[in-house]
Amino acid sequence: MASEHVLNADDTTFQSIVLDEQTTPVIVDFWAPWCPPCRALSPTIDALSETYAGRVKFVKVNTDEAPAISAKLGIASIPALLFFKKGEQQGMLQGAFPKSKLIEVIDAFLGA
Repeated sequence: MASEHVLNADDTTFQSIVLDEQTTPVIVDFWAPWCPPCRALSPTIDALSETYAGRVKFVKVNTDEAPAISAKLGIASIPALLFFKKGEQQGMLQGAFPKSKLIEVIDAFLGA
C-alpha cells in the first residue's frame, strides 16, 4: 500500500508539484511498474516518506506515463531519485539502494 505522504506526478503536473515548490525539498522517484528494482525500492520510499514527513516532499513519476519530463531530465535508467530544492535539481541517485544508504543521502541533502 502506498504512503499517503507520496504524491504522483506526470508530464502535466510535474511543474506545479516539483519545480514550483519553494519551501520543502523534493525527492522524485522515477520508476516503472515493469522494473523489478523499482518495485523493490517502492516500500522503502513509502517508509522514508513517513520518516521525513513535513521535511521532504516525496513524489513518484512513472516513466511510462511521463515520457516528456523523463526525457527532459535525462532519465536513462531507473530507478532514479532526483533531489530538488527551490525548483532546482541538486543531485541524482540511480539504482536501488538499501534504506540506510538512502537515509545517509537524504540527511546530507537536507544538510546541504
